[in-house]
This record gives sequence, C-alpha cells and structure tokens, in this order.
Amino acid sequence: MSDSSRGDIRPAATILLLRDAPDFEVLMVKRHHQIDFAAGALVFPGGKSHRGDSDPRWRYHALGFDVVEADDAALRIAALREAYEEAGVLLARDRDGAFYAGEAAKDVRAAVAEDKVPFLDVVADLGLSLDLSALTVFARWITPKLMPKRFDTWFYVAHAPLAQQAICDGHEAVDAEWIAPGRALELAASGQRKVIFPTRMNLQLLAESASPADAVSRAATRPLVTVEPWVDGDALRIPPEAGYGPVTEPLSAL
Repeated sequence: MSDSSRGDIRPAATILLLRDAPDFEVLMVKRHHQIDFAAGALVFPGGKSHRGDSDPRWRYHALGFDVVEADDAALRIAALREAYEEAGVLLARDRDGAFYAGEAAKDVRAAVAEDKVPFLDVVADLGLSLDLSALTVFARWITPKLMPKRFDTWFYVAHAPLAQQAICDGHEAVDAEWIAPGRALELAASGQRKVIFPTRMNLQLLAESASPADAVSRAATRPLVTVEPWVDGDALRIPPEAGYGPVTEPLSAL
C-alpha cells in the first residue's frame, strides 16, 4: 500500500455486490442521517479498515489469502465485513466449498459493528472461510485534500450469493436495496436520492457493463488508475485516463 494511505488518510474498502436475477442490479444502502460521513446518501456497503481486518489468523479463515498482497487481503476482509455489518450479506464458503446460505443474526452483526465481537470469530464459529478470491478490484479513490476527513478507498466488485437476503443494520444503514445502476443515476440526477461524487462516478462506470459477469471482466482487465480529485478553479477534476471520461464536478455540488 502506498504512503498516501497512511498518516491522516485512513484506508477503507467498499464492495459492489452484483446480481442478474431478475435484472442486472447492485446492492446499495442508504446511510443514516446522523452518520458523520455521507449522511443520508445512497452508497455501496463499505467503511474504514479496522485492526481486526489484519489479524494474521485470517490466513486460516479466508480463501485466497495467500494470492493477494497482505494489505490487499486486509482491505478485502474489510469490504466483506462491511457488507456483513451493513447489509447482512456474508460472502463466504463452507467446508464443502458451497456459498454460505444462512441468515446473519442482527444482534451478532450489531456486536461486530460495535467491536464487541471480532468478525473473525463469527466466521470461524460458523465453520466458514471468507472468499477473498471472489472480489475483483474495481477502482481506487483518495479523498481530495480539501475535505476534513480523508480516505484511501478501494472499490471491489463481486457476484452476490443469491441465497442470502440483504437486510440493513438499522444503524449506519437505514435501508438496503437492489437497484439497476442506471436507475440509481436517474434518482441522483432528479434529486430523489443523494449520491456522493465517487459513488456516482463508479455507478456510471458500472452502468457501462451489460451484466455482472461483464462488469467483473471489465474490472479485471481495466488498468487501475488511482483517482485523487484536485481543485481546478471552482470545480474538481480527476485523471482522464482513469476510465471515467472527462469529468468536472462543481465544488458547490459537494
């Protein structure tokens, strides 16, 4: 991980969980209005990395741990933990290699979110292994310098386990829904939903795909260009080579 993710820039991870039954949709959650970051916004499940995400014991409870970089493994674990905490989706496999199809108990999810119970213990007690290999890097964004809180956020994309229901936690997230990327953009454009800049840009990128398989394939072959927006006059700009096209975001929209 680069130096830009240290110091006052916190490492974070976000996951785009996709399904194509009945339609091509992505899982999004609505943030609680009292949360200090992206309050009330429609976002992908995600958040800052926790110390437990780097526990070396994950090596024995995470498939693909040895084929990704150590820092990347911790970030993938963070992304999967956040999906579990905020939406009750656990992307893990049992001892036979089948995707976990059980329901995530709300009180256990709350205990994990409040750091009362280690996520590792939950996974281990269920006899499961997180499937880190199911995640593909989609994008990487660093919060611009003008913001009071800064994050180095890795976005991952993955097929969602269809046997599980997405249910919001009622704390950080007050709603969870499957939504077509194009529909989410329409709601943002009409002002019916608040969608922050990085989320909107990655929805646009996702909407270029025809299906979850297409989205994962594009992400796997697309060069990763770290996006750290900068101020240009009264607007933010991002690197044109990042894959989002020419982008100018008015500072008044932040």
